[in-house]
Amino acid sequence: SFADSSLSERKRRDREERLNIVLWKQPLVTLQYFFLETLINLKEWTIKLWHRRSILVCFLLTLAVLTATYYIEGTHQQYVRYMEKKFFWCAYWVGLGILSSVGLGTGLHTFLLYLGPHIASVTLAAYECNSVNFPEPPYPDQIICPDEEPAGGSISLWAIISKVRLEACMWGAGTAIGELPPYFMARAARLSGAEPDDEEYQEFEEMLEHAETAQDFASRAKLAVQNLVQKVGFFGILACASIPNPLFDLAGITCGHFLVPFWTFFGATLIGKAVIKMHIQKLFVIVTFSKHIVEQMVSLIGAIPSIGPSLQKPFQEYLEAQRIKLHHRSDSAVPQGENWLSWMFEKLVIVMVCYFILSIINSMAQSYAKRQQQKMYSEEKTK
Repeated sequence: SFADSSLSERKRRDREERLNIVLWKQPLVTLQYFFLETLINLKEWTIKLWHRRSILVCFLLTLAVLTATYYIEGTHQQYVRYMEKKFFWCAYWVGLGILSSVGLGTGLHTFLLYLGPHIASVTLAAYECNSVNFPEPPYPDQIICPDEEPAGGSISLWAIISKVRLEACMWGAGTAIGELPPYFMARAARLSGAEPDDEEYQEFEEMLEHAETAQDFASRAKLAVQNLVQKVGFFGILACASIPNPLFDLAGITCGHFLVPFWTFFGATLIGKAVIKMHIQKLFVIVTFSKHIVEQMVSLIGAIPSIGPSLQKPFQEYLEAQRIKLHHRSDSAVPQGENWLSWMFEKLVIVMVCYFILSIINSMAQSYAKRQQQKMYSEEKTK
């Protein structure tokens, strides 16, 4: 017991030491460990590719055929260009979805930075143009109302939902793919009998050990998610994935630990995140940015005592500038107030992306430090 407590205390100190390996505390050590970890990962990936040479050769042959099809002239080029555009459009949103959920909840919040504003801009444009027939190109980089006058009647909510369904579902599918690492980590640990030095997994095992004595709300919430996934199975995973749930990483670890079949876990996660949850979030953004609600919000801002009118003015100018852009009146003067909101949002995006890059560097540096500590433990055991 004394040896176990001593080892636990040492692992705790090592974990605290790793957490101090960050760029703003130890920049040189962090960068050195980051590059070493990058080299190790490249070596491991190269070895894995070498062991799967047949798959790699098939992939390269397929890529060569697609490249030849892309460059050879013919009547098929119109279909090639269409598929190219759709492929990169879908890959863009899937990639943003993966970035949002990968890393056990520490990823880039791409819904707030990219998908949410995209749905909001399409919603505002749809109400202003009374149509969703935006000409392409350059949509979605620049949305312009169609030249022909739309038919009578107001734009329907379902038309806006259909307009942004593809990108929203692709983003949701990306978030489902990003939930796979915790599942595979826990599954591999259970099958091998190893005890990975992973904070999330250790917290999960401690929760299982002290399940009956859990008192605080966070522990009870985590235990409820674990019980729901373990006992209900597919529909429990579907329920957890269908609502905004910061504890869903625990569901992936639970499924991996209890050896839930891959397609049960991934199928329920994909349906929940890419279909059910995505439509809930999309509907919320569309309703929030519908024309009458936006006008009410701007008027409420103006009703704030003292500072209301000064805050209301840039929002009004921004909305007016968007209307001018939508109707493509290039000769019209664009109000300068739009620069304030655009500048703020651009700087927010830059700060979030920089923080995400810094977190990747810190995480990889800490991974290398963990490798060194585990190597030291192994050497001490063999003595």
